[in-house]
Amino acid sequence: MELLHTLLLTVHIIAGISVIGLVLLQHGKGADMGAAFGSGASGSLFGATGSANFLSRATAALAAVFFLTSLGLSYIATSRPKVSGSVMDSTPAQTAPAAPVEAPSAPDSKAKDIPK
Repeated sequence: MELLHTLLLTVHIIAGISVIGLVLLQHGKGADMGAAFGSGASGSLFGATGSANFLSRATAALAAVFFLTSLGLSYIATSRPKVSGSVMDSTPAQTAPAAPVEAPSAPDSKAKDIPK
């Protein structure tokens, strides 16, 4: 279970950093006007609009991975057995109380002289 937790946490961190990077790489809606007048975006690897579609789809896929790993990590965190730190929980319980032990009375005790 510890290996699964480590694996999910690693994928979660990588997906989170990747989502941040992809969001920062994307350009806003106002930048499309510059591409329409030939600012050189059409000569890019994905074409004029191909990079926007690829980056937005990659961001959506990584966001889905991030959400799934978040759910997986929360499930693993709540399904672990609760470990008690108390010493008293590990001691065996008594089934019957012990018989009371009466203290021997001294023969010259003054307790007999007290009126009832």
